[in-house]
This record gives sequence, structure tokens and C-alpha cells, in this order.
Amino acid sequence: MTHFDGEKIAKKTSLRNNEYYSTQEIFDKLYKESKANKKFKNLMPLIVSEENIKLAYRNVRKNKGSKTSGTNHRDIRDISKMSIEEVIEYVRKRLENYNPQPVRRKEIPKENGKTRPLGIPTIEDKLIQQCIKQVLEPICEAKFYHHSYGFRPNRSTHHAVSRAMTLMNKTKLHYVVDIDIKGFFDNVDHSKLIKQMWSLGIQDKNLICVINKMLKAEIKGVGVLNKGIPQGGILSPLLANIVLNELDWWVSSQWEAFPTRKNYSKIRILKSGKAYLDHSNKYRAMKESTKLKRMFIVRYADDFKIFCSSYEDAQKIFIATKQWLSERLHLEVNPKKSKITNLRKNYTDFLGFKLKLKPKRKQFVCTSHIADKQMERIQSKIKEEIKKLKAEPSRKGVMRYNSVILGQHNYYKIASEVNTDFKIIAYRVLRKQYNQLRRKFKTTKYVGAKEKLERYNRYKIKTYVHKVKNNKKETTYSILPIQAITNKPPMNFNNDICNYTEAGRKLIYKELETVNWKTLRYLRDNPVKNQTAEYNDNRISLYCGQLGLCAITKLPLEIEEMEVHHKKPKNKGGTDEYKNLIYVNTYVHRLIHCTSKNTEKRLMEKLNLTSEMIKKVNSLRKICGSRKLGKVKAII
Repeated sequence: MTHFDGEKIAKKTSLRNNEYYSTQEIFDKLYKESKANKKFKNLMPLIVSEENIKLAYRNVRKNKGSKTSGTNHRDIRDISKMSIEEVIEYVRKRLENYNPQPVRRKEIPKENGKTRPLGIPTIEDKLIQQCIKQVLEPICEAKFYHHSYGFRPNRSTHHAVSRAMTLMNKTKLHYVVDIDIKGFFDNVDHSKLIKQMWSLGIQDKNLICVINKMLKAEIKGVGVLNKGIPQGGILSPLLANIVLNELDWWVSSQWEAFPTRKNYSKIRILKSGKAYLDHSNKYRAMKESTKLKRMFIVRYADDFKIFCSSYEDAQKIFIATKQWLSERLHLEVNPKKSKITNLRKNYTDFLGFKLKLKPKRKQFVCTSHIADKQMERIQSKIKEEIKKLKAEPSRKGVMRYNSVILGQHNYYKIASEVNTDFKIIAYRVLRKQYNQLRRKFKTTKYVGAKEKLERYNRYKIKTYVHKVKNNKKETTYSILPIQAITNKPPMNFNNDICNYTEAGRKLIYKELETVNWKTLRYLRDNPVKNQTAEYNDNRISLYCGQLGLCAITKLPLEIEEMEVHHKKPKNKGGTDEYKNLIYVNTYVHRLIHCTSKNTEKRLMEKLNLTSEMIKKVNSLRKICGSRKLGKVKAII
């Protein structure tokens, strides 16, 4: 699975989790009230609610960084050993008089040889931050600018690049202002951030106090910092967006959102039947009757571009933006990395791509390549993987190599010249491939083994294959050809998509319709006592994952007659992990553990199991150390 497949699954999983714990309605209400400019003065009861804490535990547990320990050397596995009641009580007690634990500092190397400081909170503080984030996100989403794409639900770098390409193609904005904020995360003004949160309607003084303490958490080995947001915290991306949201709306107010006396906007209907608001008449009127400068901003986190129509406008916008950042947000601009680019003559780099306008007939169109630095990085990464593949010429080695190639293809496929760029990369690593792989691999035409990789078959490119003999059967593992990629134009983000409206969610996924909501509510409200938080959380996932059906009989599970079975018993080293659990009917569970032949016979007659069902039960009995069942009353 590639990074982008994982990203899509994560977005859907987040919404599923909201449904499991019945928090979706609460978040929808917060979003709606924020849209109506309500002031939120009492958010702490929502943050420490049982449902919100359970949801936070679930989201943190699914997070990749949950197994990274902080200064107290604890991670999510330690929290999972606690009961869900203990977790809830712990969070509530901490927030009564919150004091963050020291943050662990880790230096991450950057491509330019420098390092980026990463602040890793303890797992307990991550859980508390997640509780806060879940309540603040719908409030902030209602206020955020529609063309900021970083660290926001359902949005990605591809959407940001697509927006930039659209502005270059359709609006004749051929100059771009690139401004690099010097050490953005390390220089955020805490008092300014608190004021910005207040202006967004977040006016719970207890919550503001907690966030203020989080910002001033001690960094082990460094001390307490008076400014900056620690990178690595769960709440940090949201706080960063709150800071720069003011910049988005300031730029927008100079042209896009500039108020006019007359309403020039019209509702248009596309061929697909979708309605949209057309502002072209408004922009035409402003261009003819005012001296306003045309400008549009596209932002991904702290990386943003302002598109404008002339060099003179670009100069004025550059100076104005630099001054505004200094006076309003107390942030400095890096003069070495900030510049004005004429897109008809030069490339501009954005999120790993380089964009430029080229003439086509009587107009200019956007052409895009992989950025030069990224070309070097991809090339080095592939050479490194080739070296690893030589050392481990196996199915695992081929899969690891292919996952790297597939990941690069999936990210850079939106570049218009992606095929040309990957051909150059393939040529540059050709000798390395030949020298390292020729002895243990053969060259032949690529043959895709999986559905997602079958698209590579059409290229008919020779590649290296590794053949493995197992029980006189030969299996071929092909490595993906580097240059086998074609452009897939990016899609602009649909602003109707939203996690906090019913209509917006329908554009993302279909809501849970197959499970019994009464049973799901019972599981949520009645955790099994003396069991771990991990167990109680996973039993909810199991019920939904099995569509409310018994794993053996495939019949609907009833509240009074359903039990969770540990495939590998806990007394034999089994855990409460999702993969070790299975939901079955009570009688099936008794049959799995039964040792009496008479009881076995009675249960099998009652259940009316087919031979296939008996086979599944026997596989579970074998793990438990029980003998194999007979075929009493089995239906063939």
C-alpha cells in the first residue's frame, strides 16, 4: 500500500471512528455553530467527555507515531494495558490542573545538511492533545480559508499543486511571489496565537490556559521557550493553520473577497448538474473601476505562493506581504529563499514539483516537472534500494523495492512531464542496476502479479526478475520498471467535501448501514470490566469489521449471544491486538474451547454447522491446543 492509498484509508477511518463513538453529531453541531459565528465559552466538558476520550484513544492508537516514546519512555502499548475507565479517569484528572510533561527533542537531518528540531510529547500528552484537537477542528474548519491545503481533512499536496496549475492556466497570472518564512514553527508568537484563537470564537478560558501551558512545555535539555510551536505534537499542525489563516484571508481580502456594493456573482449550472458561484463579472468590474491588484494565494502549511498579473504588482505585493508578516504575526522573511518569478521565463518550485508556462497556440499553458532537488533525491533513493535488493534477492526484497518505485510514481504522476523525468532517472541508475542485479536476476518483460500493478504490463519494458523454486513450483517476482509511468492530471479540491456536514460526508464514503446501531451503542456504552482499553476498543472495530455477523456462522450477532475469542489464548502469549481477536456466537465460542465429546456433539447439532464452518472451528481449536472435531451432523 502506498502513502496515498494509506492517506485515503486514514481519512475514511477517522470518520468511521466518529460514528463508532457517536461523536459525529456533536462535531457537526460545533461546525454549524462556528459557521454562524458563535462564541464557544465552555468547551472543556466536551473535551473530557467519555465519548471524546475513547475516540481520542482510538485515533492515537492508530497513529504511526504512537509507538514513539517521550521523555518518560512510555508509548501506546503502556496505555493499552490500562482499562478504558482508568484512561478516562487519568485524562480528566490531568486536565483539572494541567501541567505538561517535558518534551523530548530530536534533531531530524534536512537535505541542506542542517537539522529540524522535532518536539515529541509523552504518549499521555499526545492523548490529551488529541482530545483537544477533535473538538477544536470542526470549529476551525468552519473559519479556515478554502484554498489552504496543509494538515486539513481530505486535502493533500496534489490539491495545492492543482490549484496553482489552474491559476496559471486560466487567470493569466504569470508572476508568482514566493515568500519563505524564516523558521516558522520556531518563531510563532504565543500571545498572538491565543488572540487569533479568541477571534475564531474559541473563548473557553480554561482551554486557553491548557493550550498556553502546552506551548510553554519544557523541552528536555533546552528549557522553556517563549515562542514557537513544537513540531511533533498532535495539536501543532492545527495551531500552525490558525496562525497563517489570518494571512490567507488578508491576501484574499485584497482582491478575491473584496466587498462590492453590487452583487455581481451569478449561480451557474455545469453539464453535470452541479451549481457553482461565478465571480468573473465581479472581477471584471473591479478591474475596470478600481486600482486593486489581482492576486490569489495557494498555501500548504507554511509553504505558500501569491499569483499576480505583472512584475510591478508582484513587487508591491512582495513588500506588503513581508511588512504584514512582520507587523501582524511577528515573523521574519528569509531573503535568500524569497523571490519574484516570471513564470513565462523561469520555473517555480512547489511541493516537489517545478512549474512553468510555455506557449501553446495563442496562449500559455502550465508545464510541470519533478523539481531538480527531488530528481536527485529519487535517484539516490533508488540506488540505495538496488543495493539492498542485491543483498536480499527475495520476494521481500522485491516487494520493498517495488513499494519505493510505486510511491514515487503515485506522488509525481500529476507532473505533465513525469514520463520524461523518470526516463532520465532510469537512465542514470541503469549501470547501477546492471552491475548489482545481473548475477541474481534475469531480464525479461514485466508481468504484474497484483491488480494494482497490472497497469505496468502495457508498457512492454524489459525489467529484472527473480525466480524462486518452492516445492518444484517456480515463482517469478518482477521489479517495477522505473520509466513505466504516464501523467494523470490532478483534480482541484471539491469544497463541498466536508467531514462535518451530512452532504459533505456522502462525497467521501457511504455511512455504516449494515451494522445494528443498537448493538454498536451497547458495545460502546458497556465496556467489559477488568479488560484493557485496547480490548474494549478493538471489540467495536471487530463488530463493524465483521458487519455485525458471526465470523463462523455468518449469522447476525445478538447482544446476549456474542463473545470475543482470542485466537491465540492470553495464557499462551496471546494479546488484545485486533488481528488476534474474532467475534463469534456464544455457542460457537463454547465449541472452540469445549473438551467434552458429549458437549461437542450437542453444540454441533444445535449450530447445524457446514463442513466449511467445522474446518474454521478446527483451525481455531488447533491454536488453543484442542483436538479436532468430528463430522457430526455436518451439512455438506
